[in-house]
Amino acid sequence: MGRVVAELGRPETPEETAARKAESSRRYRSSKTFRNLLAALLVTVAVVLVVIAAVPRGTPAPRPEPDVPALAADLSDDLGRPALSPQLPDGWRVNQAATEGQGGIEAWTMVYVRSGESGFVRVAQGLDTGEEWVAQVLGGAPRTDSIEIDGIAWDVYEPSDPERAGNITYALSTPAGPDQVLIYGDASPETTAIAAASVTAQVKELREIS
Repeated sequence: MGRVVAELGRPETPEETAARKAESSRRYRSSKTFRNLLAALLVTVAVVLVVIAAVPRGTPAPRPEPDVPALAADLSDDLGRPALSPQLPDGWRVNQAATEGQGGIEAWTMVYVRSGESGFVRVAQGLDTGEEWVAQVLGGAPRTDSIEIDGIAWDVYEPSDPERAGNITYALSTPAGPDQVLIYGDASPETTAIAAASVTAQVKELREIS
């Protein structure tokens, strides 16, 4: 005799028995699938935590500074005349040194920062150019003054709209033979003057070429 079902008050038919067993199997498989999914998720989370724990901590190693004297020496050989190589005191760091092109004019450019100060200074040698290149770099900012540093007269620029001038707040410029030297950035006038003084001998040497 088949199983008596209380709700029916009679033995279940073979069809009802088959349906009941099929439903029980479906619920078991569904429950098993969920448990497997949960277990897989827990394993994945554990693996991720292990990977994170294995990643080394600490400050990344500082990027090596460009070798300005070596790069300037190579460029000097190519140009047949001196390429600027600033001789700055301790506490200065060079972040970039490369020949850049802007508006058809190439410039040997070095970017410096000074310890304990915010801001930057670019020391640039515009190759075979003059004041027109300065106007281009400074967004057309006019000369506001002139100063003398180590016997070299420098034009002073203080852009009234630094954003238009590429965030430049102060600049010094002077001709150097076939080239134009421009020292500019958002550092203080005193810091910019130190950078200018560091290339005095090379500016004078370039002037002797013309």
